[in-house]
Amino acid sequence: MGRKILLVDDELLQLVLMDKLLKNAGFLPMRANSVDNAFKILEDEIPDLIISDIEMPEKDGFDFRKLILEDIRYKDIPFLFLTSHNDQIFIQRGLDLKAIDYIDKDIPQSQLLSKINNILVTVREQKEKSINDLKIVADKLNLKNVPNKSLKLKNFEVDFFHMTYQNHPGGDFIDFIKINDRFTFIVLGDVMGKKWGAWFFSFSFLSYIRSAIRLCVFDGNLSVAQIMQRINQVIHADDFLDDIFATLSLVLIDDEEGKITYSGASDLPVLRYQSTEKKVQQFKSKGLLLGFFENGNYTEQVIENSKGDQLFLLTDGAIDYESNGVKKTDINFFIHQLEDLLIEKSTFKEITTGIFNQEKYQVDDCSLISIKRI
Repeated sequence: MGRKILLVDDELLQLVLMDKLLKNAGFLPMRANSVDNAFKILEDEIPDLIISDIEMPEKDGFDFRKLILEDIRYKDIPFLFLTSHNDQIFIQRGLDLKAIDYIDKDIPQSQLLSKINNILVTVREQKEKSINDLKIVADKLNLKNVPNKSLKLKNFEVDFFHMTYQNHPGGDFIDFIKINDRFTFIVLGDVMGKKWGAWFFSFSFLSYIRSAIRLCVFDGNLSVAQIMQRINQVIHADDFLDDIFATLSLVLIDDEEGKITYSGASDLPVLRYQSTEKKVQQFKSKGLLLGFFENGNYTEQVIENSKGDQLFLLTDGAIDYESNGVKKTDINFFIHQLEDLLIEKSTFKEITTGIFNQEKYQVDDCSLISIKRI
């Protein structure tokens, strides 16, 4: 997938020439003829690099850079000035605004492309080093928001698939909470946001979920709807998690009776594949995002299952993908793929390999849990 570069220049000819040059070099350029138009593009797309002219009417390149630095969403995007000025005062002013470099508009095309490639490689290497350093710390602290292995019960097999976004930990979290030989809770959640911020808050949500389940079970309460409401009340009252919300799918497996009970908080539907009918059916929840209101209006439903049937829990990253630079969400396409693979009696490994392949460009971390009646 080509790297996205936002070009900002009020001169149409310069924009067209740069656009053509970058496209031929395998990049995905986006054009804006003003600062205001640049921000409209940024609302929908986050580029890997911004290249901006300095002299523009109304808001110039320096104004643009200041606005970028003031916005937490964009301040870490590498920024490059493209200018016809060689004045040291101009250059210093741009560098003081933490621009990576200046490039003269008269620079040979080969040198321009080399500079852009070198900048992107350096930025990627720095990010990878930071990620590796954080992973080392997380491993030392034993911080994990997904299980180490799948789960085998007497009447059920529970498998899971989790794929991070661009090698960054994200907001998806999974847990298998085995109460005893009879009852096991399956947890799948997604903290809103991406990468490290969402990952950080996922541990707070997991902690509350685990505690609420244990306390309710200790009191003899196995209602997934009531447990969900208890979790929601605690999160809603926590100032630390103010304006931090999460989806949650909560399933209780009764391994003795072969019964599955489900409650959801603004999650995607649970999917059930009936092996006899060879069809996938959706089970939707009506509960609100965790922490959004004190009362989340959670309900529960029993999902009937027979030997050979499979249930699937998934986060939105499983149905989101990018096509021609545009983010798309299509649960029906996902169900169609899943159904075809299940009809062919594919294993869980074959299912995840078939659906989450390299042809579908990932836009978020994604998780999938399979609960199979055996």
